[in-house]
Amino acid sequence: MGQKNKITRRWARRGTRPVAPQDLRTASTYIFGAICPEAGKAAGLVLPYCNTAAMSLHLAEISAAVAPGAHAVLLLDQAGWHLSAKLEVPSNITLVPLPPKCPELNPVENIWQFIRDNWLSNRVFRCYDDIVDHCCHAWNRLVEQPWTIMSVGLRDWAHRF
Repeated sequence: MGQKNKITRRWARRGTRPVAPQDLRTASTYIFGAICPEAGKAAGLVLPYCNTAAMSLHLAEISAAVAPGAHAVLLLDQAGWHLSAKLEVPSNITLVPLPPKCPELNPVENIWQFIRDNWLSNRVFRCYDDIVDHCCHAWNRLVEQPWTIMSVGLRDWAHRF
């Protein structure tokens, strides 16, 4: 998420063109997030870098959120930092890489779209700290709405087996 933000759809009176702010600066930050659509829970971090060390921190955060005696299965794409040999994977998490170019199989992709559409799009951030503050606020709003996590993240096909 950053200053070069996406412009999304906006409501407007028919026949008018709503104004949407756009920024050409390039500061950005990264939201590392995971959801449990069945329970409506989430664990996430807002970090300045997107690399193996950051992913290891994220896995530690998820591991701490997993109920005692439970095991988490984490669906993820095949980004280099997701599958690095240097990645520290806690014992209560199993990583399941999805096939390439199949974002529709990963429920968290819809969460990113929901967060962008509802809390982070169509705005100009004052500075880097403003980006971080907005990302933290958006993630915390999502966590406070377990019904949203369940609604956006559940997949009917995943519960048929």
